[in-house]
Amino acid sequence: MCRVEDLRRAVLAKNDLGASELRAELAARGVVAVNLLSSPGSGKTALLEAELRAARSRGVPVAALTADLATENDATRLARAGVPVKQILTDGLCHLESAMLRRHLAGWLPDDARLLFVENVGNLVCPASYDLGESLRVALASVTEGEDKPLKYPTAFGLANLVVLTKLDIAAAVEFDEATFLANVRQVNPGVEVLFTSARSGLGVGGLLDRALAVSAGTPAHVPVMARQARDPGGHGHDHEHDRDEEPAVAYTHTHDGHTHTHDLAEEVS
Repeated sequence: MCRVEDLRRAVLAKNDLGASELRAELAARGVVAVNLLSSPGSGKTALLEAELRAARSRGVPVAALTADLATENDATRLARAGVPVKQILTDGLCHLESAMLRRHLAGWLPDDARLLFVENVGNLVCPASYDLGESLRVALASVTEGEDKPLKYPTAFGLANLVVLTKLDIAAAVEFDEATFLANVRQVNPGVEVLFTSARSGLGVGGLLDRALAVSAGTPAHVPVMARQARDPGGHGHDHEHDRDEEPAVAYTHTHDGHTHTHDLAEEVS
């Protein structure tokens, strides 16, 4: 068992080294990579298509890589946005790795690209452990998946710089408990922003693009406590003098069905 764990650590260490190199290469080109993680059926592709359309309409040069075990369906769909898109077939591998991403980017990534969206394999387990050289990691969940998704997959949501909730247009129909979901997100990743979206209604579309552009412009992404602990396993994982993004978010505000909702999490989970 120890040998298996040692092998796993070696594989992840090699991947992390490649990811750091790729991140530096992309930064030198002025490119921010956005890694999108979710379960199958979360609405990730629909939202990404809408975000790519928003980028094109605003004149933001973007490109997208989408990964799948066997089909090119997602690339065909994303290409409708009119931006450069490439499919990665993993041949059964349940996640992307930094070396795979680097190979597919070589000679393909447009020179003027400012943002690179990477749609990871539909899986919240394996991809969560692999850094792809991204500057913004996004974990998505739909209202149809249940409020406890962050608790079931704490690594995926705990290491995210941003959380996106999708399919808000059907939240009432599936009796989604928004406050419980937000409290669960806060439990695994204090302070992370939650973006509310519906690709069908247009709610929140362009928000992911805005967050990626902010990182591109130099705004630091939220650093999860779990990431700090990984960097400093022998310590507390963070300084005692707390940075702003270490403190739990006080409220989430969003609008749907014509109403604006503000959730005070300090009251909801006290």
